[in-house]
Amino acid sequence: MKKYCLAAALSMACLAPAAQADTLLGLYVGVDGWKSDNDGQFSYKNNASQDFDFEDETFVSYYAALEHPVPLVPNIKLKYTELELNGYAVIDDTFSFNGSNFAKGRKVNTVSDLSHTDYIFYYEIFDNDLISIDLGLNAKQFDGEITVAYDDQEEDISQTETVDFSGFVPLAYGRAEAGLPFTGLSVFFEGSFLAIDDSKVQDYQVGVAWELIDNLAVDVAVKAGYRSMILELDDVDDITTDIDASGPFAGIQVHF
Repeated sequence: MKKYCLAAALSMACLAPAAQADTLLGLYVGVDGWKSDNDGQFSYKNNASQDFDFEDETFVSYYAALEHPVPLVPNIKLKYTELELNGYAVIDDTFSFNGSNFAKGRKVNTVSDLSHTDYIFYYEIFDNDLISIDLGLNAKQFDGEITVAYDDQEEDISQTETVDFSGFVPLAYGRAEAGLPFTGLSVFFEGSFLAIDDSKVQDYQVGVAWELIDNLAVDVAVKAGYRSMILELDDVDDITTDIDASGPFAGIQVHF
């Protein structure tokens, strides 16, 4: 896989730190509900991967962002995303996981917890009442586990293997929002991306926001759109994945 990056854009972010400073301290908090259609595969220690039939799930994301007027110091956003996938597979060939072999033809279940936290550091490159553009870096931290289990009570055979894994994945980050004058509506895009060697990660949202409350004390907006996440992790703490989780989302954001 060819390498690519957003080096030029990030260089602009570093060269224009003064543009990011709000005149007042701003705190954003929000929560999103995400209806995700999931599919993919995983493996352990570079053994052969196995495709799983994952259930559709509804996940929740929580976030908080702090913007400030201090030059050179980036703004910070923390975001936690639930991503616990439940599914099954009929083994098409012997599947080895954590030292155990699951035989061909057996139906195995999995609970794959890929929940993670994003640590985002960004600068506001452009910000006015109509258009805002943010650029920065995101460290996506995984701290999860994957369980694979087979249970046949008739044959009195039971196999369960669980692997814990953790690690950081560095990503380029960007966000853009354009307001529609006199409507309270805006359209936005937010995403984090990486493609290098055999790893590819993309996590983006595109949608519409509507500001319900706008005054000096607090702003409240509702938003809806589409979120897509591709996790092609290459040997992160011995875990390799190729997961696609995508679907509509809706949420609320409060700005103090």
